[in-house]
Amino acid sequence: MAQVLEDSRSQVMISVEPHKASWTAAAVDASLRPLATIRVPVGDDGYRSLRRFARKWSNTHWAIEGATGLGAPLTSRLSEDGVDVVDVPAKLAARVRLLSTGHGRKSDDADAVSVGVAALTAHGLTTARMDAAVTALRATVEHRDDLVKTRTQTVNRLHVVLHPPDPRLRTPRPERRPRRRDAAPGPTPRSRRQDLRGLAVDLVGEIRQLDRRIAKATSDIEAAIAESGTSLTELCGIGTLIFARVGSIHRFRSAAAFASYTGTAPVEASSGDIVRHRLSRAGDRQLNCALHTMAITQIGRDTPGRAYYQRKRAAGKSHREALRCLKRRLSDVVYRQLLRDSATELAAGPGGHSGAALSSCAAG
Repeated sequence: MAQVLEDSRSQVMISVEPHKASWTAAAVDASLRPLATIRVPVGDDGYRSLRRFARKWSNTHWAIEGATGLGAPLTSRLSEDGVDVVDVPAKLAARVRLLSTGHGRKSDDADAVSVGVAALTAHGLTTARMDAAVTALRATVEHRDDLVKTRTQTVNRLHVVLHPPDPRLRTPRPERRPRRRDAAPGPTPRSRRQDLRGLAVDLVGEIRQLDRRIAKATSDIEAAIAESGTSLTELCGIGTLIFARVGSIHRFRSAAAFASYTGTAPVEASSGDIVRHRLSRAGDRQLNCALHTMAITQIGRDTPGRAYYQRKRAAGKSHREALRCLKRRLSDVVYRQLLRDSATELAAGPGGHSGAALSSCAAG
């Protein structure tokens, strides 16, 4: 017991604030006292400098803000060398900095120290796990989303070219000064029509090219999901976004923690004898949108989710309240299904295939 206490007192947390071009690291001891800081460029030389910096202390642990996001390259390098990394959410580090001395002044050194304090004091932080398949799928999904946004903008431009605004609806402008006699004549109406026609042809070509790229990205996503062998696709109304945003399900300690991450768990706002809950605006909003789409899909079909929604409406809840209850229930269904898939994959062993798991069609 004394040895464990001695080890915890001598523990030094190497916390890193990652950026695109640099890594800022701080060494924080068990008494939450910063020992030293270092700033290195992103790359092989910077990584070697970080490792030499950490070797100044014997009992070191690593923590990175956004270990699976902006800090993913460093997390991958450390994982390859057998070093575990604690993933510290950016919001948690920001709260630590706000409550610390210094009036919340922001700098890279202060951010790195805040990451270390959060890693040493917070409970329930998980070890970052980099999954190459999940990372590739997430990149493909984000690429498809960017293509869809670009296509929408291009279609809007084409709509303006084909259907210009009515001049009668324009705001009158002050009269312009008359042109000089020697000024060049403006384009004729026929030349204007030819220019607009050429522009419309170019925009249509861009839209067709974007359609082909979106179709290819969609097929790549479907192929990656089919190759993963997940049974989550058996759930009614599920989308591909959940596969890319969740990652390892084991980083959530319970279904309630997963619901909090998806923003479907209500937030308690009680005061005194008044017990009440309000709608959560936190969590991953894209996952929340995916569960919202799943709930709307199940309400429109003959599913147990629709029966659950109707029971809530019969109990006196409004449409929005019943929909929120259904989203919370679907979050638990997705969590349990991901746990089953993970257990089946572990049981299959290396090189095996995850068999078909028992699954629910909706919120039953």
